[in-house]
Amino acid sequence: MSHVDLIIPERAVQIRQFMVGRLLPFRQKRMVGPFIYIDHMGPVALPSGANIDIGPHPHIGLSTLTFLFEGSIMHRDSIGTVQEIKPGEVNWMTAGKGISHSERTPDYQRDQNKRMHGLQIWVAMPKHLEQSTPSFTHTEAHELPVWQNEAGVQFRLIAGKANGYESPVPVHSPLYLLEIKSTSQQHIELGDWLFGESGLYILEGNITCDNHLFEPKQVLVCSEPKLCGFEMAANTTVYLFGGEPFAEERHIDWNFVSSEPALIDEAKQQWLNGTFPMIEGESEPIPYPVRKQQ
Repeated sequence: MSHVDLIIPERAVQIRQFMVGRLLPFRQKRMVGPFIYIDHMGPVALPSGANIDIGPHPHIGLSTLTFLFEGSIMHRDSIGTVQEIKPGEVNWMTAGKGISHSERTPDYQRDQNKRMHGLQIWVAMPKHLEQSTPSFTHTEAHELPVWQNEAGVQFRLIAGKANGYESPVPVHSPLYLLEIKSTSQQHIELGDWLFGESGLYILEGNITCDNHLFEPKQVLVCSEPKLCGFEMAANTTVYLFGGEPFAEERHIDWNFVSSEPALIDEAKQQWLNGTFPMIEGESEPIPYPVRKQQ
């Protein structure tokens, strides 16, 4: 990516019993386009009896996007959704005015050896939709647009629009999340596809731009995506994400996102007093953490 404005390192963060790599938010860059939160989960081997158990927790003002490379997660939420997600599929949950969900290892895998690896992403919602009705959409792997260029570089559009393609994931603002894979060294130019702000996450391999080598566990941020170009080494996988930023600042407190701090305070009180929407059949909701607001 020519004219890299910022390099964000992946930082280790403990989420319940699971260690993840935090990519966004970052102290110098809270958002890239509408993307406000990205965690890299794993890769990790989980032996029999060691499972992912993220109990019921609330969200407002955002959509969550789950995309797995390995493993499986069972999603349950307060609007009645029960949906397993497997590698290559997309779970897109729109919180709107309020939803709670849990994420657990499916029952049939709990006594098996297994692996987990993927991305957990939050996308902030436009101000006029922050109080919309919650919803959930699951997209199968075969439904995502896939193509390759003349050099054999493979592209998969996970969400949004790029290069004349559109993902069926029902996003709420102009954005893109694109997987790019190359088995050989290749030069990539993407400027005509891109708009807004762009971030490039290196999952494996490395890239070179402006005569600098960048390796895995880094996000490169570019505020002028029309200038985007880079060299991919052989056996490299990157994720390009971004889009049009919002005019209003977004506030984050725990799992709550909003342009209006009062809406966050209201949701927090509902969670504390037990009146927030809950999941039928679930128990042990995660308590609001006692910590400094982000």
